[in-house]
Amino acid sequence: MIRQLWTVANQLTMLRLVFIPFIIINVIDNHYRWALVLFVLAGLSDGLDGTLARVLKQKTVLGQYLDPIADKLLLSSLFLVLSLLHKIEWKFTILVFSRDICIIATCAVLYATTTLRTFAPSVFGKVNTIAQILGLFFVLLREIDGATWVQIGRTIGLWSTLVFTLISGIHYIIITGQRLHTHDKAAAAR
Repeated sequence: MIRQLWTVANQLTMLRLVFIPFIIINVIDNHYRWALVLFVLAGLSDGLDGTLARVLKQKTVLGQYLDPIADKLLLSSLFLVLSLLHKIEWKFTILVFSRDICIIATCAVLYATTTLRTFAPSVFGKVNTIAQILGLFFVLLREIDGATWVQIGRTIGLWSTLVFTLISGIHYIIITGQRLHTHDKAAAAR
């Protein structure tokens, strides 16, 4: 497991985790320019770590867990802090947190009570993550530049987050139900 930590891809993911407190500190201190720069760097590291893992053939089990954890910590922390500072309406943050908590709880229960061990993200989950990133990008940019196009981007990003959070949550419920049904049938056949 320690060897997996030292892959280039996992080191980039760890770097993204290191960015989180500095992004939050800059937001709280009203240094939105720095917060946005670090957020963009974190986003670039997210795209780069997956690409490097594939190109360098460094896909690891640790990376499969660490990457989404880093994403969720970054995005959820920003949603929470920006809502506390009244930069994002609470409805968006509550929905994002509710979906993520439900998914984590479901995965934990399934991991503990069944032999299911893989919980791959769906296309809707990936689109939801992109919507969250774009929404947060424009929220941060809005604190730097009040242009109309930035406000429009903020609005579209946040409402896309709301829509895709709902869609991906419902899709996850359906897929999990199907997987459990298949799992139960396979267990009964043994």
